[in-house]
Amino acid sequence: MEIDLIFKIAAVGIIVSILNQVLVRSGREEQATMTTLAALVVVLMIVVQRIAELFQLVEELFHF
Repeated sequence: MEIDLIFKIAAVGIIVSILNQVLVRSGREEQATMTTLAALVVVLMIVVQRIAELFQLVEELFHF
């Protein structure tokens, strides 16, 4: 596993947590929730792309 992937996910998490705290303290809880959900979707897209690459590698390895 590439270490860059872990750093990308961690960076998204840190940025979103700070943004979430700022939005909650300013009374915008709904926007904070939507920001968190958007970040979750971004991270899931990154992970799904990596899983697709893994499946493609396995397919090439076994020549399906």
